[in-house]
Amino acid sequence: MIETTGLTKSFNRGKSTVEAVRGIDLSVAEGELVALLGPNGAGKSTTLRMLTTLLPPTSGSARIAGHSIETDRDAVRRSLGYVGQGNGGGHNQRVRDELITQGLCYGMPKQQAASRADELLSALDLTDLEKRTVGTLSGGQRRRLDIAIGLVHRPPLLFLDEPSTGMDPQSRANLWDHILRLRKEMGTTIVLTTHYLDEADSMAERVVVIDKGTIIADDTADALKAELAGDLVTLSLSASSSSGAAEALTAEALAAVVQGVDGVRDITTSGHRLNIRVARGDRALPELLRRSESRGFSIEAADLSRPTLDDVFLGLTGRSLRENATV
Repeated sequence: MIETTGLTKSFNRGKSTVEAVRGIDLSVAEGELVALLGPNGAGKSTTLRMLTTLLPPTSGSARIAGHSIETDRDAVRRSLGYVGQGNGGGHNQRVRDELITQGLCYGMPKQQAASRADELLSALDLTDLEKRTVGTLSGGQRRRLDIAIGLVHRPPLLFLDEPSTGMDPQSRANLWDHILRLRKEMGTTIVLTTHYLDEADSMAERVVVIDKGTIIADDTADALKAELAGDLVTLSLSASSSSGAAEALTAEALAAVVQGVDGVRDITTSGHRLNIRVARGDRALPELLRRSESRGFSIEAADLSRPTLDDVFLGLTGRSLRENATV
């Protein structure tokens, strides 16, 4: 559905040049749901704007549903829907009229446009709002209307650029219920950008991390978390392990003991606590406990926590994706 090779975009700012996108090689198969992650300024939105023909690339090439974004723009636009960060409906338009107008813009006969509008109103729970003006809708209702606008012409590919930003958790969950149901019914390929990492983790089949205009990781969320972040095991020594005759049984001494356990990547200490980053915590934890106890260490508590996609980004770039979410 999407195939890019060496896609770049540069902007001239006075006497300097800003390289927003520095060579994107991306392939998205039909029916996939792919999340693009990265901080503000990473190149996500610029990449989407090139793929939707809103910006010409500086170099490289891209094909959408087999059509070149440079030489076959009309076919590309017929093949995709684009829901940007702003609202797409006319402020003073009535909801149903807006959808019909969108259908007419795509060349549909009026009766067909009206039928498609009614179909989308029903699918996105907007039927009761069809006579309301767009400006009177809530944020969640507007975003559902934006999704409907993007799907009027039945595109096989839908771009969602931070679709749930600013929504409360209930509205976000409701929006995603609609998106996933429509995707199942229509088989639509979806490319998503988001700062809500739980969305990418639970919804996307692939996660592509972009930083400084290039792709730095591309895999399933589970694979990225296992390979790039790993699980965190925390071992807490009991007070008796660092007093009296056991004075040498410190967290630092325990770190040396468990260093050789299979899968251990990184160890840090904090007081009587040992933080151990491992590839598979469920497999490593029993051996960590056995080795500790065999050398006389008394473990008061053991905790296993799974990594997040923010841990992945932190491991890749040395900074947190969440730090950039409100920039």
